[in-house]
Amino acid sequence: MSIEQTSQNPSAKPRVAVVFGGRSSEHAISVSTAGSVLKAIDRDKYEVLPIGITHEGRWALVSDEPARMAITDGRLPSVDHVAESTEGQVALPVGPGSREVVWSEPDTAPKALGEVDVVFPLLHGPWGEDGTLQGLLELSGVPYVGNGVLASAVGMDKEFTKRLLASHGLDVGRYTVVRPREWETEEGRAAVRERAAGLGLPLFVKPCRAGSSIGITKVKDLSELDAAIEEARRHDPKLIIEAGVSGREIECAVLEFEDGPRASVPAEILVGGGYEFYDFEAKYIDSSEVRIPAELSAEETAGIRRQALAAFEALGCEGLARVDFFLLDDGGWMVNEVNTMPGFTPISAYPKMWEATGLSYPELIDRLLQAALRRSTGLR
Repeated sequence: MSIEQTSQNPSAKPRVAVVFGGRSSEHAISVSTAGSVLKAIDRDKYEVLPIGITHEGRWALVSDEPARMAITDGRLPSVDHVAESTEGQVALPVGPGSREVVWSEPDTAPKALGEVDVVFPLLHGPWGEDGTLQGLLELSGVPYVGNGVLASAVGMDKEFTKRLLASHGLDVGRYTVVRPREWETEEGRAAVRERAAGLGLPLFVKPCRAGSSIGITKVKDLSELDAAIEEARRHDPKLIIEAGVSGREIECAVLEFEDGPRASVPAEILVGGGYEFYDFEAKYIDSSEVRIPAELSAEETAGIRRQALAAFEALGCEGLARVDFFLLDDGGWMVNEVNTMPGFTPISAYPKMWEATGLSYPELIDRLLQAALRRSTGLR
């Protein structure tokens, strides 16, 4: 879709700005997610305006070519590869009085690209999934798909996710948080090592505000702890160290319907290929198996669906979320994390769980867009 074509469109169909990419380490996953969504959106029902955010933060008009956004033979896509210009920038509305999107390039007059009716934010990680983009859209008065500012921010920060879930009686396991300043002094490092040792082994050291298993290290000996912390700090100065647990990794998708949120059939992550846990390579490159539905008893299935809905409500979620659990060896459930913008790639569990529950991928996208168009911005 060229710039000239997007600036003149008399169609009465709702106009969807699909925003993806971003500055986080999950940029490529966001691009792949957007490719899948663009391919699935019903073009007879919606007009689409793809907008990519580069690694540097430039908002670019992007070619509507979903095939170029896929992860192919281990090659990770980026917005720069599909952007229509290396310098032009897209600007969303800056106030609630207009929904006009504007395109500008150096030494040329800005071009109006027309109004958008709803934004589908498909960013993962900081600077997009964490409430920052949601806040911008609230200020602009533009409806958008998914969670609001608070749920997005809390869901991105593993510490506060756990605090809120625990306050609602959900088991979140044992953990300790490493704040940026603490690791910068020898006294602070010693305190971190002592707390980590008290959790036992193995440990999982994670960036506190990242997803897609990027920057995570499984620590089987305390001599490995410092290196694991330094690796996580490459992605986030704030870290979380979690005690390892023994159990099965189960996920459940939650979607908001007109009468309230509902939970899908659950899925089980089966990590293969010699991987010790569900890290980035296992998830997106070698594609570990996702069994849907998970082989659970009726009682276990009911339990996880009930707890997924409880987690959704505890964080004040809207629209959608994926809740990740461990079914422990003793039969108990533990929430691992809540993903407020789950992946929509061809191998992602979220759309697959809804497909197994009876809602196809295109129907899922349509339901999310229709819910966003009905919902007001601001306090609600």
